[in-house]
Amino acid sequence: MTGNGSAIIIGASGGIGAALADALQVDGHHDVIHRFARQLPAPHSIDITDEASVAAAAAWVHDSGPPPRLVIVATGLLHAQGQQPERKLADINADWMAQSFAVNTIGPALIAKYFLPLLPRRGRTVFAMLSARVGSIGDNRSGGWYSYRASKAALNQLVRSFAIAEARRNPDALVVALHPGTVDTSLSAPFQRGVPIEKLTSAAAAAVNLQRTLETLTSAETGRIFAWDGSEIIP
Repeated sequence: MTGNGSAIIIGASGGIGAALADALQVDGHHDVIHRFARQLPAPHSIDITDEASVAAAAAWVHDSGPPPRLVIVATGLLHAQGQQPERKLADINADWMAQSFAVNTIGPALIAKYFLPLLPRRGRTVFAMLSARVGSIGDNRSGGWYSYRASKAALNQLVRSFAIAEARRNPDALVVALHPGTVDTSLSAPFQRGVPIEKLTSAAAAAVNLQRTLETLTSAETGRIFAWDGSEIIP
């Protein structure tokens, strides 16, 4: 046992989430790695759109062993069942927008509600959520993708607010949003055609990049948004 508590990956059945969990397992820095995903059997199943499911997962972590010092939320929704990001105003659909916010914003908020209180009040802790550069308002120069952009922008605002609250509990806490880059996963698959091969990253490489970035950040940088290479993204 390392004495460094547990690490939690939520969304561990996705490309980036699975790669992060595997990398942490190999790293051996934490006592145990908890993988959560909707597709996994109990007690590691979680539906982030169902508050009771999120609460049950957090309660199980609380009762199962060392407290978490690292939580990574690797969930997200960009397209589904024929629904693609909107390219023009006429494509806006209320149901799709609500679904985007349910997965990209409200779900992560519920995770924060139940999992942030599990983190110790002393010593370095990390709570990271995968976001996206297109969620940056200041960096938006092309428009479109209304639901995804708005839901990720809202997530970035939540991260800032969560960081302020968590700093009151533990001054050494780090709460950040992370942009993993364009990663070769099912989420980005329909949009890879115009991406130069050198800018398309494997899930394994993305996991290493995100780990490296988290290792370099300190509590002084809590509440901010960082890309996979450690550079800061404007809100």
